[in-house]
Amino acid sequence: MVEIIRADNTHIPFIIEIAEITWAATYSTLLTPDAMRYMLDTIYHPDELSRVMDDGSQKFLMLKDKNGYQGFAAYGARKESGTVYKLHKIYVLPDNQGKGYGKLLVDEVKKQVAAQGGTTLDLNVNRQNPAQEFYKRLGFEIIREEDVPVGKYFMIDYVMRLTGF
Repeated sequence: MVEIIRADNTHIPFIIEIAEITWAATYSTLLTPDAMRYMLDTIYHPDELSRVMDDGSQKFLMLKDKNGYQGFAAYGARKESGTVYKLHKIYVLPDNQGKGYGKLLVDEVKKQVAAQGGTTLDLNVNRQNPAQEFYKRLGFEIIREEDVPVGKYFMIDYVMRLTGF
């Protein structure tokens, strides 16, 4: 059985572990080792995760099956619009990709966003990340390119958008 639960600060070690494993599998050919380590240490530092959880800017969901935590997602409202939300993070352990876990997480995010009055969901995906095909299958469309600074490095992304859910 698969369940999705709201994450809190006690889940931070699992979030970091899943991020480390999925980033290694996904970004090792897209980023230099130094850039990947810096970004992981910045974005997934326990203090940073705790901050975004505590201030409510990102709500985290954990996906768990009989073998434990297999993925997570984080979303939050965009400050500039009460109806546009951002899917900040979504990762499923590589051994579980293709099992529908990512779709379950996105569906739960959509459900929660809609319950809060949201009508639009944006996300960023690296322009070379094959996951963009997964997002397209779920109905997301590329709306623009965006280069996001993380320290001295950049996330070279597409912004994708889903509406009408």
